[in-house]
Amino acid sequence: MTRGDLFSPACPTRRLLDRIGSKWTSMAVKVLAEAAPGEVRFADLRRRIPGISQKMLSVTLQSLVHDGLVARRVEPAVPVRVHYRLTELGLSLEVPLAALREWAEAHMAEIDEASAGR
Repeated sequence: MTRGDLFSPACPTRRLLDRIGSKWTSMAVKVLAEAAPGEVRFADLRRRIPGISQKMLSVTLQSLVHDGLVARRVEPAVPVRVHYRLTELGLSLEVPLAALREWAEAHMAEIDEASAGR
């Protein structure tokens, strides 16, 4: 496989986009990056990500924890409190995601205009 072979399932870019390509992932990383190096409770994350369901946030966070991008800490209390923070690896992901957000803000109007003209 060549480095840029996006058609190969083994391509690192393709594999990464499969993992982080959802809007919920990028929003969760953004909220956690704003809190870094601190933690954010599950309920606070849900409040700060408009439109996300409890189930989708849970699935998104489980995936991010599994991939080593987010750390999870359970505080034994009644009710149980669960805290999340970006790992060092997760913090490094914020840089390219921020660049993508900046690009979208600069060009989304052009994309919308092109789409409307069809």
